[in-house]
This record gives sequence, structure tokens and C-alpha cells, in this order.
Amino acid sequence: MTARTSLAFRVTALCLAVAGVAVVVAGLVSARSVLAASREVSREALADQADVVAGQLDVGRPGRLRVVEVLRGQGIDLVLIGPDGGLTGDPRAVRAVRAVGGSSGRVGTRLVEVRPGVALVQETAVANGLGRRLARDIAVALGIGLLVAAVAGLLLGKLVARPLRRTAAVARTMSGGRRDLRAPEHGPAEVAEVGGAVNALVDALARSEARQREFLLSVSHELRTPLTAVSGFAESLADGVVSGPEVPAVGRTISEEAGRLDRLVSDLLDLARLGADDFRVDLAPVDLAALVAAAAEVWRARCAAKGVEFRLELPAGPVVRTTDARRLRQVLDGLLENALRLTPAGRPVVLALGEVLQVRDGGPGLSEDDYRVAFRKGALHAKYERSRPVGTGVGLALVHGLVTRLGGTIGAGPAPEGGAAFTVELPRG
Repeated sequence: MTARTSLAFRVTALCLAVAGVAVVVAGLVSARSVLAASREVSREALADQADVVAGQLDVGRPGRLRVVEVLRGQGIDLVLIGPDGGLTGDPRAVRAVRAVGGSSGRVGTRLVEVRPGVALVQETAVANGLGRRLARDIAVALGIGLLVAAVAGLLLGKLVARPLRRTAAVARTMSGGRRDLRAPEHGPAEVAEVGGAVNALVDALARSEARQREFLLSVSHELRTPLTAVSGFAESLADGVVSGPEVPAVGRTISEEAGRLDRLVSDLLDLARLGADDFRVDLAPVDLAALVAAAAEVWRARCAAKGVEFRLELPAGPVVRTTDARRLRQVLDGLLENALRLTPAGRPVVLALGEVLQVRDGGPGLSEDDYRVAFRKGALHAKYERSRPVGTGVGLALVHGLVTRLGGTIGAGPAPEGGAAFTVELPRG
């Protein structure tokens, strides 16, 4: 950051500009008023003198010469007006009298007062040096004003910039990983607001990083379980501990655990890709009734294998929405897998389509607080991993992300079957 881009420099420059404009404007306005008042005073004084001189025209020549000398000492020219309208006096004064056309007035910088037989001509106060004095006074006031503004601006800039510099130092330290610092929340309201926003960001980052650590721990646990099984059974096969008729069962176990690993890795990759610009969503008109019916065939069999009742609720006709059929099927599979995992034998899992898509179950359900955080990555996994069958902790978060990318909304709440209901609403058209 250069000196010219600093806040203190800009505040100082702004104060200087405001002070300069204020002094110049005030000086010009006051100068205009002073000059106008000066002209009016000079005109009234000249008029009074013209009245006096007009009353003394009958004095003799020596007296008249005395009057001319006195007037010239005051910067006033005397012009005599003859009976025939002829003018006698200083040529410049004569021209001024002719210019006013026989009446009192002002010609340029000269005031003219005409009386019977005589006229007085005087330079205005501006020509006599008042204007120069006013300009000098304005310049002095401008210099003093700019000096005061520079000092005030510099102090104000440093005062305002100090908490901002401290806030910037906190932000730079945060980038190194520290979360125990606080930005100052004092000073002007806007500066204090910046400090408060940085502190809120620190708290949000700390909470987010804590959730990320918890999520990574849970995912690590989920990865370790199938890996341990695969590794153990593979070693048993390699060492010849398992042989003969036991080999097919061990092979199936290894395959199932490898499938769990594959699903977990796939979910993690899809969840990571959701925020990328190149995540593909191929939108097209889709008959949701046909898509739901196709999914139901698969999940009816899976529910039957576990002893869970499967119900399908479909409308009489097609339900067409513009969406991505593959991604929507991924959403349904994620919700149904979650429902089947939690639903005990003999209880129902319901796949319903109407104005919205719903997956309901007869499992243990969730609390009101759980519904608010159901789609947060790893939130329910961390709470229930020791009390009920849980998945990888990313399934519902992935479903939420997919529905959002499809332009829809998803919500969670209690189901009439006693468990949880997940409702997906897709945009029309």
C-alpha cells in the first residue's frame, strides 16, 4: 500500500479539498458583499459632496479652485457643465459624464454624480485598492484553512485507520491458522462494524473447521471398518486360513465391503464436485411417474430382503418436470437407502409422488433440532453413530446439494408412519 492510497492520505486530501472550497466560496461571497457595500457607501458620500459643490457654484474663481483641490485630494474629479451642455474638466472624467448621458450612474470602475452645472467623478473602492486587499485576505484565510485542514485530516485519518490496521493484522494472522484473536470493535460505527464482521467470520471459521474435523473423523472411521474387513479376509485367503466351502462366503463379504468403500468414495467425490462450475446437470422434460416406478422395482426387492414393507403411491397420470433424470434417481436412491437402513423389519418405507416427491419411513424418526440440521454434513452421524445404524454422514448432504443444483428444494419433518419424511419439490416447466 502506497502513501497515496492510504486512508489517512485520502482523509487528509478530502479535508484539504473541503476546506479549500469552503474558504474560497466564503471569501468570494463575502468579497462580493463587501464590494457592493463599499460601492454603495462611496456613491452616497459622492452624492452628498455633489450636493454641497452644486450649492457653491456661485463662489468666485479662487473659491472654486479651492474646491477642486479639496476634491482632487479625495480622488474626485470635478466637471463643470455649461449652460449649453458643454463639459469642462479632466478628459477621462468628461468622458465618464458623457457616458452616463446627463444622469448619475456608474461607468466601469467610476461613479458619476450629476447635479445642475456640475458633476463629480470618483474611482470605486475596487480601483482604490480594496479589491486587492480583499484578495490578499482571502489568500491568507485560505492558507490558514488549508493548514488547519491538513492537520485535522491527518489526525482523523490516523484515528480512523488505527483500528482498521489492527483488524487487517488479525485477518493476516487468521490466514496462518490462528483463531484465538479478536479484531477491535471500537471507533466510528462503520469501522467497528468491520471489526465485528471479522470477529463473526473468525467464529464461523472456527465452527466450520470443528465440523470439518468431526466429519473427517467419522469418514475415517467409516473407511476403516470396511478396509479392516477386506484386509483381514484377504489375509485369511492368502494365508490359507480360509479354504474349501468357506471361500465363496469370504469372497461375498469382501465384495460387499468393497462396495461400501466404493459408495462412500463416490458420495464424497460427488459432494466435492457439487460446488464446481463443471458439475453437469442435463435438464430435459422427465415423467416423474415413470422414473419413480422404475426406482420402486429395485427398492421393493431390497425392502423385501430385509423384511421391510414397501409402499408406492403414484398419481393416475404422468407428472412431467424439467430436470435431470439421472441426478434425480440418485436423490431417490440416497433417500431410500437412508430410510431402509433405519426402518426395522415389519415397518413401512413409502415412496410417494404427487405435487411433490416424498420418501417416508417407519423408523425411529428425528427430533425437531435434528430436522434443522439433517442436511448438514456429518451432523446426524456424529449424534447417532453409537445408538442406531448410520451411514457415511454424507448421504443427506449430497441429496440436498443435488436437489439444489436441480433448482428444487428439500425439507425434512415427521412422517405419519412414525419416522421421518423427506419432501422434494422440483420447479415446474
